[in-house]
Amino acid sequence: MKLVLAIIHDEDAPDIMKILNEKAFMVTKLASTGGFLRSGNTTLIIGVENDRVDEVIEIFQAKCKMQKKIVGETTPYTNMDGFMRHPIEVEVGGATVFVMEVSQFIKI
Repeated sequence: MKLVLAIIHDEDAPDIMKILNEKAFMVTKLASTGGFLRSGNTTLIIGVENDRVDEVIEIFQAKCKMQKKIVGETTPYTNMDGFMRHPIEVEVGGATVFVMEVSQFIKI
């Protein structure tokens, strides 16, 4: 068994959770915050049988697309006064997916 931990854009979460549930995957949703943009993310935790891991990853690949966003002057950043002086373009969205081995699974 594997544990899939996926960090996705908040806007993608409802569609992905619906698809995962329709395909009989049990999903736990956690609210999380990204470090650089300090914006909301969703972290999904999914227990997956070994032979279905690729199916889960394909769902994220199909639904989580990167997009460009202009970050304005009030976005927190790590310069001396804590804020950016000029807007910059960054990529947001997509998914960061970790697949980990599960040594034991107990559902009580």
